[in-house]
Amino acid sequence: MKIQTLPVEKAAGRIVSHDLTLIDPETGFKGARFKRGHKICENDIPLLKRMGKNHIALIELDCDEVHEDDAALQLGERIKGDGLELRGPEEGKCSLLAARSGLLFYNEDDVDFINEDPDWIFTTRPNKTPVTKGITVSAFRIGPLAARRDQVERVLKAEPLSILPWLPLKTALVTTGQEIFEGTVRDAFLPKLLKKLETYEAPFLGNTVCPDDRAAIAGAAAAWLEKGARLVICTGGMSVDADDLTPSAIKSVCDEVIFRRVPMIPGANLMLARKADSFLAGVPASAVFAGRTSLDILLDRLFAGIPPTGAEVRRWGKGGLCRNCDPCSYPGCVFSARG
Repeated sequence: MKIQTLPVEKAAGRIVSHDLTLIDPETGFKGARFKRGHKICENDIPLLKRMGKNHIALIELDCDEVHEDDAALQLGERIKGDGLELRGPEEGKCSLLAARSGLLFYNEDDVDFINEDPDWIFTTRPNKTPVTKGITVSAFRIGPLAARRDQVERVLKAEPLSILPWLPLKTALVTTGQEIFEGTVRDAFLPKLLKKLETYEAPFLGNTVCPDDRAAIAGAAAAWLEKGARLVICTGGMSVDADDLTPSAIKSVCDEVIFRRVPMIPGANLMLARKADSFLAGVPASAVFAGRTSLDILLDRLFAGIPPTGAEVRRWGKGGLCRNCDPCSYPGCVFSARG
């Protein structure tokens, strides 16, 4: 790369080789004031001086070099998967924005692979976390004004990122508890569940209230599966007391128990089982009283179509303790990042 440096006073008529950044502390603006390809005129020179640009660098690339903008753009086009929109380059940087709401999904090893080259800066939001349409999920650039062509070709081996769309899983609720069945205590979980399902636009089939009876709980869950439920959530009776019969009821209905507990608080007694291509979830009472629990992470994964494995949830302990922030910042917190 050949660089010719000119005093800004002599730059009129020259073409800007890379974006020139303006930082204005008074307005809070930071961005490209003069874009690559801009032809400098005499009226630009006073502003360039105020920007601290007393000299202008004119760049001539060698045949084996790639301009910073083009390097970032090539990587962006490679890793822009389903549900993502590419923005940029600006100031040598490109970004990926969510074109729909869903679960961010990518190969975490690829992030490390790209960043093994210290000239690349590649950042993402945490893997397997929910995002809403329009949010930036990744930003990246090459550090120098030009990259070697082999530096660019190397990172083009990375797999695309994607936003997994929410699946409209038909969902039913089985509420357990003698006190709720007899009407002495109201069911406080149903309205919370309906609110959570709004995120996924999931159809809700209905709710069955059962006493503390294993056969009744199992029968209610099986009935909802027969009616086409893809997810049956059973609340209550998930602890170790004599009347906590929900785990054994679920086990009697399912083909496979995927996991019985998770290393997360609140929500340690969460259970997931599978019946054919449907799922049964046993949800502890903490889901009624706590703002966010392990259930929220499980729902994100189920509605994105990537249910967690038993081995995977054993790694959820790191960051699995909710900080009970006020106000709650979920999913923009460590608790949500159970990738």
